[in-house]
Amino acid sequence: MIELNNVSKWYGQSQVLDACSTRVAKGEVIVVCGPSGSGKSTLIKCVNGLEVFQQGEITVNGISVGAAQTDLPKLRAQVGMVFQHFELFPHMSITENLTIGQIRVLGRSKEAALAKALGLLDRVGLKEHASKHPGQLSGGQQQRVAIARALCMDPVCMLFDEPTSALDPEMITEVLDVMVELAKEGMTMMCVTHEMGFARKVANRVIFMDQGRIVEDAPKDEFFGTPRSERAQQFLSKILSH
Repeated sequence: MIELNNVSKWYGQSQVLDACSTRVAKGEVIVVCGPSGSGKSTLIKCVNGLEVFQQGEITVNGISVGAAQTDLPKLRAQVGMVFQHFELFPHMSITENLTIGQIRVLGRSKEAALAKALGLLDRVGLKEHASKHPGQLSGGQQQRVAIARALCMDPVCMLFDEPTSALDPEMITEVLDVMVELAKEGMTMMCVTHEMGFARKVANRVIFMDQGRIVEDAPKDEFFGTPRSERAQQFLSKILSH
């Protein structure tokens, strides 16, 4: 479903991704972790063309992300993206946030788009809030709306960029519960997160990054058992010791 081959990226003279390669099969859940500034968010944003990479190749569902002829808006419509800070339109109601992309990008009728939106709001436990605006919801509720909005576009895979890092601790579980359900239903997912409990529960593999490189790409049990690299061992000892 997702394939990265020797992907490198620079900001000016600074290299932020260094020959990153991995594959994500259909239905796999991959957790990407690592210290701050290791390139995790940049890597995941390259997958749907939100960040431009200078070397290597990325394909999503057989489509080359970096190819000049690729219709990136069309590709992004197939790749659900959930950001750290929700990115909902504050002046629109929840249902308007969930229907605008369906109508404008997918060409759905208002009736079909609304039915899809309400069904997904019900799925994430927020149907009763459909007429509210984002500012009237908690952070956890807004992030669940953002997940529902991504699902409205019938994505072939989902990308999550630290979806719980801006939330209060009490709100994290409600978002992770939705993500766990998606994983159980077979959604292909790449998740940048420090939530190691989530990784242990649903990840097939864990990718550990440091200084723009993929240092480890291992099955979950192997990664949490005995990471091969000393750097990953240091990272885990700090993040799991609390």
